[in-house]
Amino acid sequence: MQRKVDRRGPLLDENGKLIEKGYAVSLVRTYDRRAVKASPFRIKEWDYYLISDGRRGLALTVADNAYMGMLSASWLNFEEPCETTSSIMTVMPMGSFHMPADSSSGNVSYRDRNIDIAFYSDGKERRLCCTYPGFRNRDTLQAEIILNDVPQDSMVIMTPYAEDEKAFYYNQKINCMRASGTVTCGSEKYEFTPDRAFAVLDWGRGVWTYQNTWYWSSLSADLDGHRFGFNLGYGFGDTSAATENMLFYDGRAHKLEDVIFHIPLGSDQKERFMEPWQFTSSDNRLTMEFVPVIDRASCTDFKVLRSDQHQVFGNFSGTAVLDDGTVLTFKNLPGFAEKVMNRW
Repeated sequence: MQRKVDRRGPLLDENGKLIEKGYAVSLVRTYDRRAVKASPFRIKEWDYYLISDGRRGLALTVADNAYMGMLSASWLNFEEPCETTSSIMTVMPMGSFHMPADSSSGNVSYRDRNIDIAFYSDGKERRLCCTYPGFRNRDTLQAEIILNDVPQDSMVIMTPYAEDEKAFYYNQKINCMRASGTVTCGSEKYEFTPDRAFAVLDWGRGVWTYQNTWYWSSLSADLDGHRFGFNLGYGFGDTSAATENMLFYDGRAHKLEDVIFHIPLGSDQKERFMEPWQFTSSDNRLTMEFVPVIDRASCTDFKVLRSDQHQVFGNFSGTAVLDDGTVLTFKNLPGFAEKVMNRW
C-alpha cells in the first residue's frame, strides 16, 4: 500500500502526533517545532546537500540534533579515488540554529573561528557557502554553489514510529537540481557546471527513537538528455502507509513499493561494502547493480551515543520502469548507497 497525502495543513495535532502518515511529492504538511510534544532533547533537524558530477563531489551538512550540533563537509574525488570529511560538533544547540520550517525558502547559517557555513534560499535559487580553515591538514576548503532548476516533484514522507506515538520523521529529498559553482581545497580549484553537475537535498525534521538503522540510496544524473534519479530507503519507523522509494524522470515522480539493498557478505558474515551490491524491488520495477568506488566510513562510539556509518559512492547500472510502463536502461550512473546505525 502506498498512501498519498494531498491535503494541506499542519503536520502534527494538538498532542504532537502525525495527523496523516504516507508520502507526497511536495511539503503539503507544515512543520512547526512548537507543536512537538516530545522531549526537546529528542528533536532532530538537518539540511544535507550533495553536489556531484561523477568526477568530484561536495557534501555539506548543518544539523541541530538538540544536545549536539554538527557542521560537516566532505570533498570527494571519484577519479583517484579519495575523500576527506571533517566535522565540527557543538554542544546543546537546542533549536538555536533556527532551521527553516520549510525547505523552499529560508536561511540557515553558523559561524565561528573554525567554520563559516550557510545555506540561503529565496524560493527560486539556493546558494551554499562554506569556508572551512584546516579542513584537510592546513588546507582551507572554500565553496560557493548555486542550485536552481528545481524539479516539480520530490520525495516527501511522513513516517510514524509504532513504539512511540510522539516520534515521527518528516523528510523531503529533492533530487536532480542543477548545480554550478567553485570549490577550492588547498591548491586544487574545481568548477561544477550545470550541464553535468546535480545536487540532492536531504531535508529532515522529526523526533527520533533512541536506536535505529537506516538504508538510503540516491542518484541524480543525465540519462540520454533527460534528468533521471531515484530515492530509495528503509529500515526505521512504521512504513506500512508508504515507502520513500521513488524514481524521478524529467521532474516527475514515479512511486515504487519496497526496495531491498543486497549488501554482499563475506564468509565471516560481515558486510563487504566495497564489493558490488544488488538492488531489487517488490513490484519488479527496479533491478540494478551498484559498483562501489569510495566508502566514506566513520564510527563514533561514546557507548551511550554511537553512530556507525558507511556512505558508499559508486556507479549504478540496471533497469527502471516508470508508472506508464516505460522501461529505462542505465549504465554506470554515479550515486551512493549507505547504511547507518545510530544510538542517539
